[in-house]
Amino acid sequence: MTDLKQEFWIRMGDVRAAMLGVKGQGKLVAMSPQLDDKFPQTIWFITAKGTDLAKSVQSGTQDAQMVVSDGGAGLYGDIDGSLAQSTDQQVLDDVWSFAADAWFEGGKNDPDVCLLRFTPKGGEISVTPTSGVKFLYEIAKAKFTGDKPDAGEQGVVTF
Repeated sequence: MTDLKQEFWIRMGDVRAAMLGVKGQGKLVAMSPQLDDKFPQTIWFITAKGTDLAKSVQSGTQDAQMVVSDGGAGLYGDIDGSLAQSTDQQVLDDVWSFAADAWFEGGKNDPDVCLLRFTPKGGEISVTPTSGVKFLYEIAKAKFTGDKPDAGEQGVVTF
């Protein structure tokens, strides 16, 4: 049996987009998650200070939700956690990317840059084969053996 929590963190490194929002606000926004090895159990996001998401955590940490659906990483999940602003320049340096640089005229030193810290608490996770070849193999094998194909695993995870 797969350790879903461990598999989540391994696969999260390959996820390029997730939906993120503050609980009770009724909307999730597409964001690019970033991991920093110095901060395990944390997912970082870069946004602009004027966005609804940044404004919603100006007064402090809020309950939040992140939804991941990435076939390439074989990771699907609906994760509850907390969201807060961070002023940690070292983390910003570590997670800054070419893509983030395109959004801010002044680069990572632009006064509009806002670093967000998402700390997962728990949620429903599914991990699936990441290879189309493996999926086809599982389907073909199931046809010949009569067994169900291995489509991965799903379960509730507490972080």
